[in-house]
Amino acid sequence: MDPRAFAPPPDLKPEAQPDLSDFSRLRSRALRVPVAGYDVARLRDNFAERRGARVHEAIDILAPRGTPVLAVDDGVVKKLFSSGAGGLTVYQYDPGETYSYYYAHLDRYAEGLAEGRMLKKGDRVGYVGTTGNAPPGAPHLHFTIYKLPPDKKWWQGTAINPYPLWALR
Repeated sequence: MDPRAFAPPPDLKPEAQPDLSDFSRLRSRALRVPVAGYDVARLRDNFAERRGARVHEAIDILAPRGTPVLAVDDGVVKKLFSSGAGGLTVYQYDPGETYSYYYAHLDRYAEGLAEGRMLKKGDRVGYVGTTGNAPPGAPHLHFTIYKLPPDKKWWQGTAINPYPLWALR
C-alpha cells in the first residue's frame, strides 16, 4: 500500500509544528479557561477536526450567548478585528510577545476594551456569541494559541492546541 494514502493533503499540513517546550512554557503560565464558569470536564478536543478543506486549529467552547469571555493570561490587546470567518475577534499577546491568544465569534467586546490595553488574567475580553461563520444556534468561543513568528505579525503564527493545557490538570 502506498504510504501517501495516509498522509494529510498538502494544504492541511501546518507550516511549522509547536514543540514540547511551547507546551511546557504555556503550562507554567497556568492559563485560565477563557469562558467564565466553564467546567473543563466538558471540554472537547476538536483542534484537528476537518472543516471543509481545512483543519480547525482551535477549540470551540460552547456556552450560552453573553457568557463572559476572560483573558487566559496577562498581556496586551494587540488587535481587535472583525472578519467573515471569525466575526468579532481579539488577539492578545502574552507578556513576552511569544504567543498570541485568539478569541473569536464574540457577541460583543467587553466595555472599554481597546488595542494597546493591558489585561490581567481573568479580565473580561468580551462575550460568547455567534458572529462570523458560527452557526446562529450554537454560541461558542473559538479559541486558539499562536506561536508568533519573529516579526510578531498578529495575523500569522503556528497554531498550538490549547486543549492539553486544561485537560491534563
